[in-house]
Amino acid sequence: MDEGPDPEQGPDPAPPGKHPVDQSLPPLKLLTTGIQHVAAMYAGVVAPPLIIGSAVGLSVTELTFLTGASLFLAGIATLLQTIGVWRIGARLPFVNGVTFASVAPMLAIHKSEGSEDALPVIFGACMVAAALGFLLAPYFSKLVRFFPPVVTGSVITLIGVSLMPVAFNWAQGGDPQAPGYGATKNIAMAGVTLVVVLLLSRFTRGFVKQIAVLLGLVVGTLIAVPVGITDFGALRDAGIVGFPTPFHFGAPQFAVAAVISMCIVMLVSMTESTADMLALGEIVDRPADEKTIAAGLRADTLGSFISPFFNGFLATAFAQNIGLVAMTRIRSRYVVAAGGGILILMGLCPAAAALIATVPQPVLGGAGVVLFGSVAASGVRTLARADLADDRNIVIVAVSLAVGLIPVAAPEFYGVFPAGARIILDSGISTGCVTAVVLNLLFNHLGRRPRAAGEAAVPEPRAGDVPAEQPSRRP
Repeated sequence: MDEGPDPEQGPDPAPPGKHPVDQSLPPLKLLTTGIQHVAAMYAGVVAPPLIIGSAVGLSVTELTFLTGASLFLAGIATLLQTIGVWRIGARLPFVNGVTFASVAPMLAIHKSEGSEDALPVIFGACMVAAALGFLLAPYFSKLVRFFPPVVTGSVITLIGVSLMPVAFNWAQGGDPQAPGYGATKNIAMAGVTLVVVLLLSRFTRGFVKQIAVLLGLVVGTLIAVPVGITDFGALRDAGIVGFPTPFHFGAPQFAVAAVISMCIVMLVSMTESTADMLALGEIVDRPADEKTIAAGLRADTLGSFISPFFNGFLATAFAQNIGLVAMTRIRSRYVVAAGGGILILMGLCPAAAALIATVPQPVLGGAGVVLFGSVAASGVRTLARADLADDRNIVIVAVSLAVGLIPVAAPEFYGVFPAGARIILDSGISTGCVTAVVLNLLFNHLGRRPRAAGEAAVPEPRAGDVPAEQPSRRP
């Protein structure tokens, strides 16, 4: 049940009968909060095409083209997800973009196919995997019945904690191979940005408080200019207009091994998207049911199917933006739709994309600490609704978090496993999610007597409990 707007945050009250998710905002708020979402996810969108493009030896011009195509398709997928059409789209404030889970298998495809055919083979494999995912969406969504608060809380917490290394990497400079990575000035700039965001969150109200992250990014970028870590080179060299020509790198090719690997990635992405939709549903007070998840997965997979036509890759939900929704408490899906429109504009206007790219990675890192921490805090809040006095639920939370954090705490833990298995195992969110679901089935469902209608739950006695009068039970 919606508890109404927080007076500290000051969001606009929704009209009677309209959920805040479906509430529109004034144009200025739509623009600024939309930009804030784009700034939070920009680095994650451009990283995969930069990595793949560099690996296959693209020129600077073609690398810019590939990046612009990813931005353009991220905008299309985001609009499908937020605005929706027919039974496509979760209609939640959900940002979509290129999934990083696909980077490793795409690099493996490049290694086996060679630079000349790598991109066409990747695009063909993405198309087949997306088509399969679209067909599986209504069946995959039925998993929602296996996500009670003990599972969703564990997964949401895991999403936030798993993203923290991303923020710390940004804070150090973003590229471990670059000179100056981890330098004091990088970490200091991250700290300054974090302090600015915290001060704005503490001492401002209303609209200014809602865009605290965006203002923190702007202030941090301006301070970073004299520090010497703001690079305007991309802005100087960027063109005004550019369009992602269909099949710019050649017609798609279909290789069996590549298709299989990308289908596995698609299943992993669908698992993560399901977890993200459940997390976002909790945060915006509109729990994601089976119908919502099916529609959201259709948007993911349809966006992923369209993407290769315009030289893009598999698209999926961006968990970092969930933290922004949790922090700002702006729940309108039209805000994220505005962000999708901005992404399309950036894809069609390289100069606009380059403007966002001027934000230094350390500045993003400072803001990321707040954003990703907010996701983890939302998970803890969900866990508070689970019965953690029950030892079985404690075990579910403990083991699922531990399994999910293996790739974060020990990145080479699965190094001896086959490459195909690592596609799944290296996704801590997916492994943690599967672990939580399986343990919940094992501890709370299998072998337990079904409760009769109207029968109250009775906790099992434990050592040290004081005997009390036993409530009556129905046979």
